[in-house]
Amino acid sequence: MNAFIEPPQKIPVLLKLGIWVSEKITGRMMLPARILAWYPKVAIGSGVLESLVAHHDGKLDARMLKLVRMAASFSAACPFCIDMNSYEYETLDINTEEVLALRGQMSLEDVATFSAQERLAIQYARLVSQTPLKFHAEFIEQIKVNFNEREMVILASTAAQVNYWARLIQALGIPPAGFSE
Repeated sequence: MNAFIEPPQKIPVLLKLGIWVSEKITGRMMLPARILAWYPKVAIGSGVLESLVAHHDGKLDARMLKLVRMAASFSAACPFCIDMNSYEYETLDINTEEVLALRGQMSLEDVATFSAQERLAIQYARLVSQTPLKFHAEFIEQIKVNFNEREMVILASTAAQVNYWARLIQALGIPPAGFSE
């Protein structure tokens, strides 16, 4: 499966460096970065956005943020995002039953290994990923009781970032990069 368009033949030096770094880090050819080189401003902006992603902050540990990224990826039904954001999920003690719940194949409440905060964060990621956006006051109150303002911003921006990439990648027809192979 190929993307809707091919990357440009000539890529500016600064973008080549950024692409090289992203490919070195991921160990994969990053077709999104290459295709975005058609419009360097969006390539640079997207690269900056990606470089600032939260991986751990206070009680929002790597597992929690991986669950949020995976939940948003499944909600957006983005094969590339699912592939990338699910990569090595087991290293963060995310089990098969939890993945089934993230996919919507099991109820979150039926998975005993999720903490109450993880369930809320996953639900929040799903809400951020739906169209139209709708946040019920009762749910937001639960979020505010369990997460401080900074944590709410990190959770919302993490899910929104996945949605940005999901829409951009799918709009360009970019296939999965093979992280899960």
